[in-house]
Amino acid sequence: MSILVVLLPARERVAADGERDATLEYAYLLSADGLSVARQGRTTPALLPKADTVVAWLGPTDVSWHRITLPRAPASRLRAALVGMLEEQLLDDEQAVHLAVAPQASAGSATWVAATHKRWLTRHLEHLEKAGAFVERVVPALWPDDPPTGHFFAASDSADGSSAQTWLAYSDANGVRCARMAGTWVRDQLTALARQGARWSASPAVAAQAERWLGVPVAVRSDADHALQAVRSLWNLRQFDLAARARGSRWLRETWKRLWSPAWRPARVGVLALALLHIVGINLWALHQRSEIDRRKQAMVTLLKAAHPQVGTIVDAPVQMRRATDNLRAAAGRVGDADLEAALAAATQAWPDGQAPVQSLRFEQGNLTLVVGSWSGDQIERFRARLRSAGWSVQSAEGRLVLSRTGTTRSAT
Repeated sequence: MSILVVLLPARERVAADGERDATLEYAYLLSADGLSVARQGRTTPALLPKADTVVAWLGPTDVSWHRITLPRAPASRLRAALVGMLEEQLLDDEQAVHLAVAPQASAGSATWVAATHKRWLTRHLEHLEKAGAFVERVVPALWPDDPPTGHFFAASDSADGSSAQTWLAYSDANGVRCARMAGTWVRDQLTALARQGARWSASPAVAAQAERWLGVPVAVRSDADHALQAVRSLWNLRQFDLAARARGSRWLRETWKRLWSPAWRPARVGVLALALLHIVGINLWALHQRSEIDRRKQAMVTLLKAAHPQVGTIVDAPVQMRRATDNLRAAAGRVGDADLEAALAAATQAWPDGQAPVQSLRFEQGNLTLVVGSWSGDQIERFRARLRSAGWSVQSAEGRLVLSRTGTTRSAT
């Protein structure tokens, strides 16, 4: 997985707030595995190379460190609790400071809290994200650790590096300290620091000076190697209100921008044309179905007029056809499926053996009501089962049985 590490410039060397961000350039390094540098350089955010993961690196002079006992507070109130504990140690207003807790810290135990300038860091993150470089992690160059580590590096007060000066960043179990190697006091402290068995390194530009001050060889490490070591740590300063947004939302936003780019114009035109063809096709099919329904309705009307010319105004051809046919059948003296004779014949065939005759009956609107007195549940169920196979339904209530053709069942009253 490729990693792009963006080295944020030290705060005192950043362009003024009124200066246009378009002129701001970042040093960067690209690694394919997080172990070696495949490419490095300096460019504007829009021209940064693409990578699977983007990490921002903060120099040692831009982070201060504070040792505290992590309070037992819910996540939503943890930052406020930290500000309350560090109020006297923070030089800026609490709204101007961004805080981050050490990885794997647990409530009630001693831990380290990193502090940096919030507006400065936020401005850089927003500037990078506007250019498409979404920073997932922010890592410090050094953090409190043991054994002690000292690193000499060059910092410049001007953007072109013409007035470079040497700094020492020293970290141990007591914190991280940065000092400019401009006076004799700091150099005098090197002897005492060297006796602590610290591991010394220096950037190539100041390695010779560091060896003269220490009197021993130092490991030459470029800023790229130093940054990759920080990336391999567990630190991530993107916490609380600066926590990285969800990868899914970023993916949707990037995909949306890509879809509306000029390279995707043919695809957009094709999708639009396909959608229009789909809409036109659906409407044409709907017209075809509508005309087929109208044709069948007209065929039913024609059939009704041919079979029953006496029918006048046609409103519902199927219903009027059924009614006219029933009238002709009744006039011819033939029994219909839902007539009284058919219902009585069905009831006679299904009548339980040994059961007394019906006490009274009534037939209206296709329903035959039989007053049978007291029948057991088993007798009613057998009676219903026999009639069900013949296409009749039976309802029972208060000693009455109501027979009707299936599909026209009415409640007994």
